[in-house]
Amino acid sequence: MEFKQHTKTTFRLVPLCAALALVGIAGSAMAQSTTSSDQLLRRMEAMAEELQKLRTEVTQLKAAQSQTEATAQQASQNATQAKTAVAEVAAVAGSGLKTGPATVLSGYGEIKYNRPTKSVKDTQLDVGRVVLGVEHRFSENTKFVGEFEWEHAIASATDRGEAAIEQAYIEHRLRPDLALKAGLFLVPAGLLNENHEPSAFYGVERNFVETSIIPTTWREAGLQFVGTTDNGITWNAGLSTGFDLGKWDSKASEGKQSPLASTHQEGQFAKAKDLSVFGAVNWRGMPGLQVGGSFFTGGAGHGQLLVANPRVTVFDVHARWTPGKWDLAALYARGTISDTATLNVPLAGDPTPIPAVFDGGYVQAAYHLWSQGDYRLTPFARYERFNTAKAYAAFPIGLGRASDPYERVATFGANFQIAPGVVFKGDYQTFAVNKNANRLNLGVGYSF
Repeated sequence: MEFKQHTKTTFRLVPLCAALALVGIAGSAMAQSTTSSDQLLRRMEAMAEELQKLRTEVTQLKAAQSQTEATAQQASQNATQAKTAVAEVAAVAGSGLKTGPATVLSGYGEIKYNRPTKSVKDTQLDVGRVVLGVEHRFSENTKFVGEFEWEHAIASATDRGEAAIEQAYIEHRLRPDLALKAGLFLVPAGLLNENHEPSAFYGVERNFVETSIIPTTWREAGLQFVGTTDNGITWNAGLSTGFDLGKWDSKASEGKQSPLASTHQEGQFAKAKDLSVFGAVNWRGMPGLQVGGSFFTGGAGHGQLLVANPRVTVFDVHARWTPGKWDLAALYARGTISDTATLNVPLAGDPTPIPAVFDGGYVQAAYHLWSQGDYRLTPFARYERFNTAKAYAAFPIGLGRASDPYERVATFGANFQIAPGVVFKGDYQTFAVNKNANRLNLGVGYSF
């Protein structure tokens, strides 16, 4: 306030001094009879020097004001970036502070329209899923998290719908930077599995790599530690249930669609003789950047497959960067199943034997093209390459099985947000191998 007042006062002095100078010049002219020309010249020179000093002072004050404003603007930007970084870490690990109501409801859902361009008769509309979540905080450091899901609108003995518990765990904060989860939780794998709400990903359908190779939404029951560090690292480590290869159906196509989705147990009377271990690390030390990976391995025979003791292992590496209006992402995932040579002997003539290796990856780019108020238009493009049967172990002579070709899918579309958490979507997908699967997709999703 003192600086601004000084500046205003100085600007008022400039015209006043100029007026005084003119009056002085005029007065000198009228008093030529009593004032010599030398005296008049000295007075004019003195006044000119005073005016120059005032101009210099005003210029310096303007420069100081500009510098102050620039410093304040930079401080505001730094504060915003710091808040963003803190929010990203807190969203992953939890704040451990009781800042709201004890019980909070949440949810998400999506409705999808799929129109195959080469098989229009198979066009369908589906209420893909509706999920309700609840979080109850017992104390400052202990809470319950649950999510309850209904898929395909109707769940009954004669319908294709499904009702499931997606998450149900207790989280207890041991320290500000360390928490323990116990119960049924999402495995920290990839970019999508823990952040799979319709408003969190691009396109009507979830990408193939994180559904066929990483079986999103993938949950296991067990114990998990979640920690954070001051340099932006979030880490997870735990012990949990795993897969059950006794569920493999070599006559059905489910194993071709996703080897892990066809054998996961989802906490339903899960066989647990063989437990699995997992871990993940993600670095968010720079605002807008996430780089990380995950690892999961465990026995999948549980002592019931007398001829083998198979192990399932899957890992991924991923990155996401959001510079300015861009949203860029990439991911690679690979899975292996051991002892499949023995397991496949009785399955050699069936259409879906157990693969030894499966993998895939994608790159994706989105751009926030236009926004006004709550409206936001974001076109995107994604390219995927994946193979659910990249390699088979050796078969008996004469019953060899060649690996499948890589499917390659290109997706082009846009998300249009009409309110925070509400998004309309549209995209078109082309398939390199199964060209009959080319399709137009439309959808609406929400999360709260």
